[in-house]
Amino acid sequence: MHVPDGFIDAPVSAGTGVLAAVAVAASLRGARRELGGGLGEAGERTAPLAGLVAAFIFAVQMLNFPVAAGTSGHLLGGALAAILVGPCTGVLCVSVVLLLQGVLFADGGLTALGTNITDMGVVTVLVAYGLFRALLRVLPRRRSAVTVASFVAALVSVPAAAVAFTALYALGGTTDVSLGKVFAAMVGVHVLIGVGEAVITAATVGAVVAVRPDLVYAARDRLSVRLELRPSPLAPADEPTTAAPHEQESASAKAPSRRSARSLWLAGLAVTVACAGGLSFYASASPDGLEKVAADNGIDEKAEDHAAEDSPLADYGVGDIANARLSGGLAGVIGAGATLAVGSGVFVVLRRRRRGVDGSASTEAQQPADVSTER
Repeated sequence: MHVPDGFIDAPVSAGTGVLAAVAVAASLRGARRELGGGLGEAGERTAPLAGLVAAFIFAVQMLNFPVAAGTSGHLLGGALAAILVGPCTGVLCVSVVLLLQGVLFADGGLTALGTNITDMGVVTVLVAYGLFRALLRVLPRRRSAVTVASFVAALVSVPAAAVAFTALYALGGTTDVSLGKVFAAMVGVHVLIGVGEAVITAATVGAVVAVRPDLVYAARDRLSVRLELRPSPLAPADEPTTAAPHEQESASAKAPSRRSARSLWLAGLAVTVACAGGLSFYASASPDGLEKVAADNGIDEKAEDHAAEDSPLADYGVGDIANARLSGGLAGVIGAGATLAVGSGVFVVLRRRRRGVDGSASTEAQQPADVSTER
């Protein structure tokens, strides 16, 4: 789905650039709230998790999987990011990935960056998050429902992005091709790719739900448990230890320790490195859905050379290393590390700015009693 330079004309590319800039600006503002929210310590962990989510998306996008004869697909990541860290933060995660892919790896045109952010970031995030939240309203309040909702949301988000690309091509396509053929081909192949997206998203969200459900942003209010107020060390010994009924409220999970959050982050980092540095070598070499459709329908006739084609990491390899496995693995690790560093830096800054606005780290943390939860 990475649109290269030359597929979309200059006016429409400029328009999507403006749209993407507005979306990113709005997301920067909204992400402060998402990164500052949560139940006490869960909010503290959102910024590092968001950086890891961006790096994970980068790594898994290297794992092209076959979907049809001569065609492959890969994760888009909008649904996964929106569900785990929120829609605004999710848009920023995908935007960071697309920016670094374009600049460092010559993947996705630089003049098409706005198109790619709009299509792969904004459209997938909005569709997936909206559908996920709608499904949670009708599904039972169970953790399994979160996994089911994430599967469906991710599945639908991919063909939605294909429809959005077709609409953009109808407005600014640089070749004269049948839009009906383009629409049918794009939606058809991306429904298949959406199945892979759904499996990866549901598996990842399900794993996080099993360990730290409080860190699944889009489902915090649905993973309900009873809160119990423990007496403060300064409280009189004869005070009751159980909260009054009106003080019992929904939370996302048992209050986790910092060690469990760190363990989850380290486990996620290990999986990210394994995907980028090892499993990527076994990815399908077939063209992805957009590349295949473009080649079959003549959309790529006016494709332009990438401005960063001479990058030492172009095409996900280190130029001076002859061994393909080592070159690709090292490039993947470098890319994942760069994405983690840039993403985490952005999100930590946003969270600190949120603290400055609020004047405190977390309003939930300023309770007169210690709070713990039961599953």
